[in-house]
Amino acid sequence: MIFLQLRRTRKISGPRNVAFCGTEMTNKEVGMEVQEQHNTIHWFRKGLRFHDNPSLLHALRTSRHVYPVYILDLDFMKDFKIRCGANQWRFMIQCLEDLDERLRKYGLRLFVVRGSAETFFREQFRRWNITQLTHDVETEHYHRFRDAAVRKIATDAGVEVVNYVAHTLYNIDKIIEYNGGTAPLTYRKFQKVLRDFGAPPQASEMATAEHFANCSLPPEDLHDEKYDMVTLEELGVKCENPFKFVGGETEGLRRVEKHLQNQGWITQFEKPKTAPTSLLPSTTGLSPYFSVGCLSVRYFYHRLNNIYAKAKDHSLPPVSLQGQLLWREFFYVAAAQTPNFVVMAGNPICLQIPWYENKEHLRRWRHAETGFPWIDAIMSQLQQEGWIHHLARHAVACFLTRGDLWISWEEGQKVFEELLLDADYSVNAGNWMWLSGSAFYHQYTRIFCPVRFGKRTDPNGTFIRAYLPVLKDFPAQYIYEPWKAPLKVQEAAGCIVGRDYPFPMVDHEIVSQQNLELMREIREQQRQITLLTLEGREDESSTSTDGGDSRKRKRPVHPANDDEIIKVVVTTAL
Repeated sequence: MIFLQLRRTRKISGPRNVAFCGTEMTNKEVGMEVQEQHNTIHWFRKGLRFHDNPSLLHALRTSRHVYPVYILDLDFMKDFKIRCGANQWRFMIQCLEDLDERLRKYGLRLFVVRGSAETFFREQFRRWNITQLTHDVETEHYHRFRDAAVRKIATDAGVEVVNYVAHTLYNIDKIIEYNGGTAPLTYRKFQKVLRDFGAPPQASEMATAEHFANCSLPPEDLHDEKYDMVTLEELGVKCENPFKFVGGETEGLRRVEKHLQNQGWITQFEKPKTAPTSLLPSTTGLSPYFSVGCLSVRYFYHRLNNIYAKAKDHSLPPVSLQGQLLWREFFYVAAAQTPNFVVMAGNPICLQIPWYENKEHLRRWRHAETGFPWIDAIMSQLQQEGWIHHLARHAVACFLTRGDLWISWEEGQKVFEELLLDADYSVNAGNWMWLSGSAFYHQYTRIFCPVRFGKRTDPNGTFIRAYLPVLKDFPAQYIYEPWKAPLKVQEAAGCIVGRDYPFPMVDHEIVSQQNLELMREIREQQRQITLLTLEGREDESSTSTDGGDSRKRKRPVHPANDDEIIKVVVTTAL
């Protein structure tokens, strides 16, 4: 149990801002005294769930009235250039609807606020006679700025602020502090720190009817239509795409239980052995639920631990399922300490690369018009469903950046941020720096082939036929390279290359070699930057655009390992 047990204590003498790392504490240990009958706003942010939500439990255990609030600040999103596509909006609204439905079972409701957090709290602290604000801890820099402003408003209003770490496995500030005030920027250093920390804290218990029993809302507030659920129509968003991911804690927990029933698959799971061309996710498909906080990473981590403990053997990090959660944590830690983590300029760990600016090439990549069916099918799936396999992400990211188009990873990051259901500030930027060869990943000589890799895993082109129906009648011989098909074959397939489907926008064999030489020169000129995230003295002398055998190199194995392409890559798309 990782919440604070607070009963029959005397009234606080003044407002306090108290942050907890998620481990069990007593009043004496945290040096605070708490009023038993608070009027509390519980601010839902990323913890859109009842399980492992210690700040929610704290609110329920210490309050007479609890106001569950979610704040939708479109101006804040605009100011900080936070992108959200139609699939994301639909998924998020489903998450909020699920949360509201669960709250209403216990006599509460979700208040969906439109506008700024600062304005809302400044007004509602007084109107609702609030004495306590609870919420989870967020790590993004823009959220920390906002939270500091809210704390100031709370202090001025005499409102106590209590928050808990629950969106990450560990308190990442403690990891940075333990590492001497800097983030461990290599996976080995990160693992070393975690060995000293031990296992993550256990997940807190599920909030149940017993926890809600003594909490209520005044009738006039319970039925206030001002804070009713947001809709796609209100946001001016149309989303007619079929969806394979239904938002919400209910669905997220259902998926967890379904996967955990297959204990053999759980214990033997290795990320490199999953298929990027599977029409259904060959991994867990849980990453969207972790991203918005419908699922707790600590909950899943320890459920896996329980299964591992009973198994004779099991896969290990970084390729295991727990390993995927640790990679997520690694990027959270790196992002928290690195200035300008999501951009190249002013980012001390990122190579300063003179990328090309080509809006037409970027447009064609985004809209599945590159002329490479494997790449275009992936981007089409992303547009339709908001999710693609981790190796598919690697393929399109490499193609956009160092592999073929030499366009900045920042542009790709923006597209993923808008389209991916599991888009995550820290993980998205970290992966794009990795896959573009800008930071973390140093085997830059290994480049995805936009033809051979897909052909290896799906020689019949089933994936391409599903997401690029214009090519569905091409024979397998030409499905990955339709431009090589004789005209009669193209006519029989009902698709003429250059008319119905574009020619390849670049010659991969030529541009990949040119880009490789550019990258080699840049890395030599900026060697001091590369050393910041380098795992030891790795051999960078070999050159291959299709892969090769890297088994002799001593480095951590990352969650992809395919003989045809990059040997060591990273992802956190579960």
